[in-house]
Amino acid sequence: MLEVIRAPSLEKISSIEHGFFTRQGGVSTGVYTSLNCSYACADDPQSVHENRRRIMTYFNRPLETLVCVQNVHGNEVVIVETPWQEQSPPQGDAMVTKQKNITLGTDTADCPCVLFADEIHHIVGLCHAGWKGAKRGIIPATVEKMVQLGAKKKNITAVIGPCIAQDFYEVSIEFYQQFLHDSLENTAFFKPALKPHHYLFNLRHYVKAQLIQLGLADISAIELDTYLDERFFSYRRATHRQETDFGGHFASIYLK
Repeated sequence: MLEVIRAPSLEKISSIEHGFFTRQGGVSTGVYTSLNCSYACADDPQSVHENRRRIMTYFNRPLETLVCVQNVHGNEVVIVETPWQEQSPPQGDAMVTKQKNITLGTDTADCPCVLFADEIHHIVGLCHAGWKGAKRGIIPATVEKMVQLGAKKKNITAVIGPCIAQDFYEVSIEFYQQFLHDSLENTAFFKPALKPHHYLFNLRHYVKAQLIQLGLADISAIELDTYLDERFFSYRRATHRQETDFGGHFASIYLK
């Protein structure tokens, strides 16, 4: 059975459906058990296809209406007018649409997904906000594309999905210095790690701070840690356990 986490702020919007899915309720096995939705790993593609189909069945929607992009950890946002073939997605890290019944979706494993909705102008968005994409501006780029479609920042609700917590996100001093090069204020998102010359990075708060700067109507986060909570896939946990591979859990949103 699928396990779906819903955000209270988005549940209030009657014109949309959304969900942050755990890894439960799918057909994949081994390190991909069980609702793996990532084609980027070595899981059987037919299992991934079936897992995505189950998610769309939860929404009572055909799989053909689901769109995902091929994440490249940049700042490219795709405006979705019509669905594309599942096996030939465009590259990017975010999507926005004002079209009804097109489901925006992404898989992730530690990186946060951010869901956006403008209730007044009926526009939704989704972005995969890993550290590279967030640093390169994927979050303001997503909101800007929504504004191009007619949204107003003061009407946009944003929710940050489950992601790795700071206590488990150890990074090098070189990583830390990259962020300080952007702004000394970024020191707020780091604290020293036990390992010398290493830091712990608060990706969730870094993403949230960018959302706050945009002046949106409502910003919240699903405060679940994908590293510690084994209901989710985690790249870093799999690496620490020396597992052969890892899968991806899923998040999605659409206009009814």
